[in-house]
Amino acid sequence: SDWSADSWSDYGSRDKPGTTLGRTVPDGNVLFPDIFHTDHLLFYERFRAYQDYILADCKASEVKQFIAEYLGKVLEPSGWQAIWRTDVFEVLVGVVGVNFSALKAVVQLSEPFLCESQDSSFTLECMQELLELKEHQILLQELWVVYDESGEFDQTALAIEHVRFFYRCIWRIWDEEEEDEFDYFVRCVEPRLRLHYDVLEHRVPSGLVVDYQNLLSQCEELYEKFLNVRNSISSNDSDSETENVSMVEGLKLYDKVEHLKQKLKLIENPLLRYVFGYQKYGSLQAKGLRPTGAKVIHVVPSTITASLLHLLARDKLCPESCEGLDIQFHRDPVAAVNACYEGDRVIICPGHYVVDGVFCIADSVELEGYGLPDDVVIEKQGNGDNFFDCTGANIKISNLKLVQHDAVEGILNVHHGKTTLENCVLQCETTGITVRTSAELLMKNSDLYGAKGAGVEIYPGSVCTLLHNGIHHCKEGILVKNFLDEDYEAPKITMVNNMIHNNEGYGVVLVRPAMLFEMKDAAAQRTKGIFLCLEETPKTRKSSIPRILACIIDNLYLEFVATGDETACAESSRQEQPGCVTDELEFYKQAETSEQTENNAEIANVLGATSAKKSQIHKKRLSELGFTEADDNLMSQEMFVSVEGNQFKWNGKGSFGIFLF
Repeated sequence: SDWSADSWSDYGSRDKPGTTLGRTVPDGNVLFPDIFHTDHLLFYERFRAYQDYILADCKASEVKQFIAEYLGKVLEPSGWQAIWRTDVFEVLVGVVGVNFSALKAVVQLSEPFLCESQDSSFTLECMQELLELKEHQILLQELWVVYDESGEFDQTALAIEHVRFFYRCIWRIWDEEEEDEFDYFVRCVEPRLRLHYDVLEHRVPSGLVVDYQNLLSQCEELYEKFLNVRNSISSNDSDSETENVSMVEGLKLYDKVEHLKQKLKLIENPLLRYVFGYQKYGSLQAKGLRPTGAKVIHVVPSTITASLLHLLARDKLCPESCEGLDIQFHRDPVAAVNACYEGDRVIICPGHYVVDGVFCIADSVELEGYGLPDDVVIEKQGNGDNFFDCTGANIKISNLKLVQHDAVEGILNVHHGKTTLENCVLQCETTGITVRTSAELLMKNSDLYGAKGAGVEIYPGSVCTLLHNGIHHCKEGILVKNFLDEDYEAPKITMVNNMIHNNEGYGVVLVRPAMLFEMKDAAAQRTKGIFLCLEETPKTRKSSIPRILACIIDNLYLEFVATGDETACAESSRQEQPGCVTDELEFYKQAETSEQTENNAEIANVLGATSAKKSQIHKKRLSELGFTEADDNLMSQEMFVSVEGNQFKWNGKGSFGIFLF
């Protein structure tokens, strides 16, 4: 470590009179002294400490050494008190020395003896015996420094907080075996630190947080098993059948651990956690039919007037006969949906409704606005995860405007069943509509905009039909997720007469893994240090020749294939001639029509070719298993694609792209 004399002296408050840290009163019944309040540090404070003062450019195998060197420069070696905390007790101790290489403090019990535990078994004699067994050395991260207003122990408290946070939130038990040619801070510390604060600031969906914690627990458990198997093999020199079995078991455990580690890295990466998404299993339970068998119409008026009731009765409630009709009135659209059973209908009258709950629709119900979408507005307040969660067999939503603010998930998630969205306006915040595996979406005559991710995300094994919609001013227009995995079926996609425009990226993006030859090409490009980017205009582009952008970013191979961008960029360079304007306008109109036709054909061809590739993979896998006859279900695995009549205008990167990972 190349520390200079003053490389760390400006951090903390060593040279300032008095403490700059706050104090907090410990919980519990025992009157412990106050401790330094250090667990409130901001992201940039921790980031700076780990990057500039603690870890720098160390390798994974050097982490403990770098931390020890840092502590040797900032930690007071003795003369301070701390509360030693474990899961079962808390006790006040005095620090008389520090074993920097082991990251441990040498302590003795303070006088008077202060201890709080879950039972009365931790007496003075018991604690003295425990300390003797530990040779009076305990981990620094188990100590909370007692408050001192002089400022002398500020850096000690901060240093221990950084060590404690690192081993609780950043370090993984397998990190030490990471390859040493990588910078540990860049590879592991920064993404995990960012994820931690993204979770604290509610920028990550709660479902994804749960997934991450479950994956982390599984990985730690499997890694412990792997270590046990590996140690048992290394301690046994015999070439017995039992050892061979252990080696096979160890290899299987190793593969499982590596698979889970890759999933964790995807979530830790702020870009990829949303590109690849996560599988959310909803706990919504359908109610089924009402016990009486009756179906109810739920009416939600912002205000009730005689004229409104008359119009509702004429148009919606009983256009033919009101006999036997059950009607319930609600002030809140969420309450109306929660009161629904199978086959019920919700009519929302004109008004602006601000809701704080989630629309969880698990039965086949119809949610309809009475009027134009701009007249019936439902606005989501708060930063909850979801707005609409749909799992019903046949749900219909129509004539509504949905407005989303400060969200961390999409505006509408179709988890199961079929959801029809008709004549709606969706003002999004994060992603727009997500069509999960085995779900179906029919969206027509609707307008979607404002998504910071994709306007529509189509998962493998789903059915998505988009008819006469506008999708604009999103990060990407439509994103088709990877479906080449053997566990997934290809989605069925229909896109007809949609207007996809003014999106920051591409109109349509397909996400899929790179094939072997593509990875080799990427490696060759990286070796040469060449990045290819062919920019085109309608004047220079040949018919159906795509623009290719190949990049290598942080060991991720990206390839974007773009086709059919807009004609506007050629307008500024065109010199008009008197007498020829009409002919030129007709020429460019024909050229644009031809270009849009090519765009639709290109998207259909690439999606179809990818689907055919999945069929080949499936057929090859069957052949390897010994099934040589044609599979009757093979064609059902192929993507049904109908892409025609769509218009792509003014999308930042083009009409169509492929994201290879």
